[in-house]
Amino acid sequence: MTVIQLVPELDAGGAERSALEIGRALVAAGHRSIVVSGGGRLVAQLIAEGSEHVELPIGRKSLGSLRHVGTLRALFKRERPDIVHARSRVPAWLGWLALRGRKPKPHFVTTAHGLNTPGRYSAIMARGERVICVSNTVRDHLLHNYPGTDPASLIVIPRGVDTDEFPYGYQPGDSWREWFFAEFPQLADVPLLTLPGRGTRLKGHADAIELVADLKARGIEVALLLLGAHQAGRESYVAELLELAKTRGVAGRLAISPPRDDVRDVYAISALILQLSNKPESFGRTVIESLSLCRPVLGYDHGGVGELLADLYPVGRVAPGDRARLVERAAELLHRAPAIAPLQRYRLADMQEATLALYQELAAS
Repeated sequence: MTVIQLVPELDAGGAERSALEIGRALVAAGHRSIVVSGGGRLVAQLIAEGSEHVELPIGRKSLGSLRHVGTLRALFKRERPDIVHARSRVPAWLGWLALRGRKPKPHFVTTAHGLNTPGRYSAIMARGERVICVSNTVRDHLLHNYPGTDPASLIVIPRGVDTDEFPYGYQPGDSWREWFFAEFPQLADVPLLTLPGRGTRLKGHADAIELVADLKARGIEVALLLLGAHQAGRESYVAELLELAKTRGVAGRLAISPPRDDVRDVYAISALILQLSNKPESFGRTVIESLSLCRPVLGYDHGGVGELLADLYPVGRVAPGDRARLVERAAELLHRAPAIAPLQRYRLADMQEATLALYQELAAS
């Protein structure tokens, strides 16, 4: 097969990572993988893993992007793909328009990675011959907001964790621990709670700080790392969080870091990983990464996070915004967390296998 994936760029994010992971699986299975994007830091890795890259700025939310329809049409004519797979809204519109009237017509697949705001612009993600949903939450979202969608066209293929990258029971070495706690001495000598997420109010950072204060009121001393929240342009928000921690008397046990490359090590030394987004999310990648390492997760029971916890670690679920229950459950998990079994699903290999099976089914039809 020849498969062309369309993504806005190759810098970071779930759609971009999935494009690389599927490209790698296609090449390993002897197929041809082409990715069209506006470029980015992951291009070198994509090419090193055997895929081809066509640089085209197909992710810009502008009417000017329509000029790329002709370029895509010419690319499809030249490469004759079996599958065109769009992973974002602007690329999906451009790919859909480029395929109109083409005979023979490649199979058009979309992946709904997020809970996009409903409307005509987002509706393109439900127009694929097959629509991959990264969770049942996303599938329900599409069916609710686009009632004309054929349920049979929707297939749930969750994103998966690379269990080689996040091995069961992994622990970092002493040298890394010494280096980490030298950087963050306020996190040492007590159980560490980690909330990963960018610097936005939606991620529930304030709830995490309140949780630390509530635990302290119960005589349970913990530290909190807001991993990835310290970003350029978010200085006022970070200052707000620091002021809240000071007011609640826990500033001495708080660290707010920029995004880091050693998240596996941080998760591995954490007593508890938190997922407290106050808005439902499409998936919960950090949930399966943490559980893959055999680390307990505590999160709000909605969206993709609630879905994963219900399936893999139900004791980690708490109703959104229920502070009293949150502190009770945190205390229970810190005292004695239930055993966590090695992952038997939600693995990267599962996602790759299911996606390639879908491609092969379409290509044979």
